[in-house]
Amino acid sequence: MAKSTGKMNAFYAQSGGVTAVINASACGVIETARQHKDKIGKVLAGRNGIIGALTEDLIDTSKESARAIAALRHTPSGAFGSCRYKMKSLEANKREYQRLIEVFEAHNIGYFFYNGGGDSADTCLKVSQLSKSMGYPIQAIHVPKTVDNDLPITDNCPGFGSVAKYIAISTREASFDVASMAKTSTKIFVLEVMGRHAGWIAAAGGLATDEDCDLPIVILFPEVEFDQQAFLAAVDKKVKEYGYCSIVVSEGCHYPDGRFLAEQGTRDAFGHAQLGGAAPVVANMIKDALGHKFHWAVADYLQRAARHIASKSDVDQAYALGKAAVKLALKGRNSVMPIVVRESSKPYKWSIGEAPLAKVANVEKMMPKNFISKDGFGITDKCREYLTPLIKGEDYPPYGKNGMPKYVVLKNPPVARKLGDFEVK
Repeated sequence: MAKSTGKMNAFYAQSGGVTAVINASACGVIETARQHKDKIGKVLAGRNGIIGALTEDLIDTSKESARAIAALRHTPSGAFGSCRYKMKSLEANKREYQRLIEVFEAHNIGYFFYNGGGDSADTCLKVSQLSKSMGYPIQAIHVPKTVDNDLPITDNCPGFGSVAKYIAISTREASFDVASMAKTSTKIFVLEVMGRHAGWIAAAGGLATDEDCDLPIVILFPEVEFDQQAFLAAVDKKVKEYGYCSIVVSEGCHYPDGRFLAEQGTRDAFGHAQLGGAAPVVANMIKDALGHKFHWAVADYLQRAARHIASKSDVDQAYALGKAAVKLALKGRNSVMPIVVRESSKPYKWSIGEAPLAKVANVEKMMPKNFISKDGFGITDKCREYLTPLIKGEDYPPYGKNGMPKYVVLKNPPVARKLGDFEVK
């Protein structure tokens, strides 16, 4: 099979859990593609991720105004819809890859931009190999995104900085609240955050306390096996010293035998254990052992949707990586991911590099041991130096007369279908 002559269209899609800044990457991709109309035709977005490609449910972004696309930069979540769907290998499900080629050919698609995390990188890697395995030349570039901050090689992942800022601020503000009530009421506040295997988000809770604001914070990381006796002793010590304590627990916190504190016995579309419920487990554990009154909260979608308090560095990097993905494609690159390269922390300087997808897909970056304090319940100065630049700066969205942020809702006009129906199994 050979591609059509002349300029090719691009396919862009969002995958996995969305973030406060994934649309900033979409903005970077679409605006940059529009600046190169001599080489790239239209950007066709997949409605609900790769599912949109398989079912030929495509969106014509060329019909959106420049103003609407620009507004994506300050709009949270996924403007085109996302999905949790991991394609199997070519050998296991050849029909899906044949379908992709049919859709790509029908719509003259020669560029593939997939915006997501580790599983999305794997999908992008498989698509990038279509030219070699099935004779359809296509350039596939992965645009990094994940609040978990667990993609390898890149210094950090777009989406993480804003979640970290939200968790750090929320932990500080909630701690002030508990401190006010501790004498006669609540002494314990537990905040559950995302992070299945990597404790980057939980670590951000450690930024709530610093040399100018001393707060009693205990953190439970997925990287540290949960020791109930040591944990209760740490909380008891904080309460005796400060009168109260705030705990930040990762949803991926687990016992030595591997069981998650929050495991519900169900699994998501990727086969991962469905988590949620570590906070009440921890809170009741403290109540039973120490007798303290508690409150708990699960940050859940709030932490990744909080565009109103996004980190400026995160927004800037998300846009820059979307832009860089298009630039890499125009240079003829394939099967790569643009990355953030940290040049210095003080002052914070970064640039854009690239990494081969073969070294990114299905690889998780955990918290380094030297980022976690020796007692296992806090962060080190080295971790603080890494995290602090990622939450710096504000990039508030515009606000309307009603006091609410002005987020864009795209028209998302469909592209006329040229093929028959396809069932995604």
